[in-house]
Amino acid sequence: MTMSAPAMIGRHADLARLEARLDEVRAGAPFTVIIGGEAGIGKTRLVREFTAGLAPDVRLLAGQCVDLGSVAAPYAPVKTALRTLVAEEGASRVLEAVGPGRAALVALLPELAASESGDVGAPGAGIASGQLHEAIAVLLETFSRERPIVFMIEDLHWIDAASLTLLRFLMRALGSSRVLTVLTYRSEDVTRGHPVRTFLSEAERDRWVERRELGRLTRAQVRKLAKSLMADEAPSESVFDTVFRRSDGVPFFVEELVGIDGCRDEGEVPDTLRELLLARYERLSESAQELLRLVATGGVRISHALLAAVHDGTPDELDTAARESVLAGVLMIEGDDYAFRHALVREAILADLLPGERARFHARYAEAYEAAAATGTRRLAAEISYHWLGAHDAARAFPATMQAMREARAAAAYATAAQLGERALGLWDVVPDPVAAAGMGKLELMGRTASHLRNAGEGERSLALIKAALAECPRDEPQYPRLLRDKALYLGNLGRPGSIETLEEALEVLGDSGADELRATVLTALAGRLMIDGRLDDAVDMADQAIDVAAGAGSPRYTSVATNIAGVSRAARGEVEQGVALVERARELAEGDGGALLRYWVNASDMHYLIGNHREAVRLAEEGLARAREQGVERSSGVILASNAVDPLFALGEWERAEELIDRALALDAPTPFNVYVLRARIWAMLWRGDTAGATDLYRRVRSSLLGVMEVEMQTRLGVGRVAIELALANDDLPGAWREARCILDEIHPPLPGYALPYLWAAARVIAAVRARPRAVTDATASEVEAAAPAFRALLDRMTFWPSHPIWGAFFEAELAEASDGAGAGVPGTDIAAWRSAVEASAASTAPGFLAPYALLRQAEAELGGADRPAARASLQASLDMSESGGVGAVRDRVVRVAAAAGIALDGVGGGAGLVAAAGGVAGSAASDADGAATAELTARERQVLELIAEGLSNRQIGERLFISGKTASVHVSAILRKLGAATRTEAAYRAGALS
Repeated sequence: MTMSAPAMIGRHADLARLEARLDEVRAGAPFTVIIGGEAGIGKTRLVREFTAGLAPDVRLLAGQCVDLGSVAAPYAPVKTALRTLVAEEGASRVLEAVGPGRAALVALLPELAASESGDVGAPGAGIASGQLHEAIAVLLETFSRERPIVFMIEDLHWIDAASLTLLRFLMRALGSSRVLTVLTYRSEDVTRGHPVRTFLSEAERDRWVERRELGRLTRAQVRKLAKSLMADEAPSESVFDTVFRRSDGVPFFVEELVGIDGCRDEGEVPDTLRELLLARYERLSESAQELLRLVATGGVRISHALLAAVHDGTPDELDTAARESVLAGVLMIEGDDYAFRHALVREAILADLLPGERARFHARYAEAYEAAAATGTRRLAAEISYHWLGAHDAARAFPATMQAMREARAAAAYATAAQLGERALGLWDVVPDPVAAAGMGKLELMGRTASHLRNAGEGERSLALIKAALAECPRDEPQYPRLLRDKALYLGNLGRPGSIETLEEALEVLGDSGADELRATVLTALAGRLMIDGRLDDAVDMADQAIDVAAGAGSPRYTSVATNIAGVSRAARGEVEQGVALVERARELAEGDGGALLRYWVNASDMHYLIGNHREAVRLAEEGLARAREQGVERSSGVILASNAVDPLFALGEWERAEELIDRALALDAPTPFNVYVLRARIWAMLWRGDTAGATDLYRRVRSSLLGVMEVEMQTRLGVGRVAIELALANDDLPGAWREARCILDEIHPPLPGYALPYLWAAARVIAAVRARPRAVTDATASEVEAAAPAFRALLDRMTFWPSHPIWGAFFEAELAEASDGAGAGVPGTDIAAWRSAVEASAASTAPGFLAPYALLRQAEAELGGADRPAARASLQASLDMSESGGVGAVRDRVVRVAAAAGIALDGVGGGAGLVAAAGGVAGSAASDADGAATAELTARERQVLELIAEGLSNRQIGERLFISGKTASVHVSAILRKLGAATRTEAAYRAGALS
């Protein structure tokens, strides 16, 4: 009788699905399959069958998560998988393939340092988690070009926090690879609050992820499985009925029930699950049982060398007991390791240990790991800490926990480092002389743990821990102002108020006796927060003080950052040339300092965009983004730099290039204070490209998450506020548009001109709309708008110093100017001369590209009001041509509507003659002929999209139906409208129906 069924039963559809996904991966489409199910359901058997059938050209990199309690060893399953790659390809080739990420990979796998010439630096020196994640992604992508890779991680329910964060990154970042990621987890262990539960919810929203839950076997499948296990001995119906009922269709339970010797009638079937799991174990000799209890204490899988180190018998006694356990089907041999045939058996045996026995076994493992750590290159402090805790020896667990925290930090496993720091803090009061054992005081440990939490994305917990440290720290301790500074930084990272007041308190505490280096960091941080809050004069004063202190302390980094802030603040208050010069001076001071250079690229790229130097802004932002990726901070500074490239790319009309940056930035799942900028950019782009519904939906979904950042950042209030105004206008919600527009009048400090000027243009559109349609709002609102109009103009007049003022000022005036005669007399936005001035202003090299077609459209509308149809047709044609070539779909759609309403035929609008004829009440066949020719030009995918348009689906719904992104669906819709010459989706749907 076999221990396991010779053939897999009931999982052939799941196996075929895995094989189909691998075929897709071969073609260059990376994919992730997540396999869940209850214990014993057959997850391991399925993936074993799958990997056993892999073709020779497929590389398998597999790792298994380790059960080390609440804090698992960082990257344990990932290290196992990558060491397979190193063994196959050699350390030198792996390091060569990873390129700039060599130091990060060495930090993860210190044994690789032996193959290096010493140019990668000390392992872990300056390594950020982003660098390590990027290095692993590059490694997998590089080797997958040679051979498809199956990257498999089993037992996700035991995964460590660092590995889980890495998986999140890889699922989004492996966009150009041939990697099939296969993950397994035990569903009943992923309970509410388990980190994997959130991971699974996020993964389900990704179209490149498939989650499969394995179900229980049917009665027929259980019968087939039982027969395969019993060979020629078919079970009686009564035994089979009992096996089916007691196993509940779980394959492992079927194997255990059938595998019990003499199980030929119901009386032989164990009464409880525990008895079933221990049935084979209890038939073994005492020496074999003791060995299994020892193995269970060590984990699901134990190497022979480690087992020999912890076993207190002779080698022969170990071999005899191990052989007996293997023959009984309790243990399996996998290479040089012993592994339980199923984790459930290990857990049942572990629960059977006596308390004293458990503590002794844990102590043996701890000592064995300590001996291995003293002689090898692998980091084992997490294992040592876990086992000393299991042995109830806090005095020896504490230093191991501290070392494990340092090792996790060296490997950029911030989440694990934070967990270990919290464990050490929990042991602090029960350990003799913890300061000596830790090498630091409790407050410093709290500060470092809070920093690890922040770097792990746990902003709220990091802030809570800093607050706890401040509560324990006397105000006159040197640590107190440092903790205040950290609290202010964490508040800022969370987009929460209070940073300025906290930094001011830190300066007060420092007085005249504080260290200059700390004072420089506090002054610089305060100057930055004041700048973001719009308190420009205060920001300049504070930045100047920071420059003096930082220079005196010999700190080029903070001298550079403070100079940078002083430059931006001076420019924003009117000293533009001096401000730009100071920002460039900041770059000179930052040379060689990665952090200071990133601050330069962020502020310099934004400044150049706001003054209209769009190509220079793109160059600076992309230069900084490349460095951010190298430094492993793409999820923070990199996301901001991506957004700084996106806005000028929009201005240049390079929408697709900008969308790629947005997709990449959002895929990194950065904290909201960083994501806010790319979210705002995406919403604005969707609106101006013609997807008002999609933009409105996205804005409603993310608005609540943006509010916190808007509260503490003026630039975010103005940037998001402008988008909100334009969305409300596009949805014909004048009361809502006015609520958003008037907010700028509530700013306590003068608004930042680069952000305020476009906002004021949007506000002028609201004022004009209310004046033109006063009945669309209440009388009170109409009166409020009229009363506030002079304040908007006063704000505009205050910003004449800003380089782009002539452009935005011309548009502001054109929106409000009224024609003196004709149909537009007395109506805002109908003065032809004002719109001609706006068209002239939009032709400047510093003007965003979308303004020109908009200005020409508005000029055409004014010309129609003045009964100058030839001029109107020329303006509409020019607007149409520019909006189509520039990708400004919203303007193009409006041009077509205006032309159709006026009965004006435009070149390049398919069916134009038909539109004119319809307006005149005359029908003809020319349109149908043109439509037929245009439809013939549609690709197969476009025809699919056209059918879904006819069903009334949105771009997002089309994307979900066809397994493409909403953005890609939008591109297809735009192409269909262009080819059919349709002005709207409804018109396209009509034509599709007419031609079917």
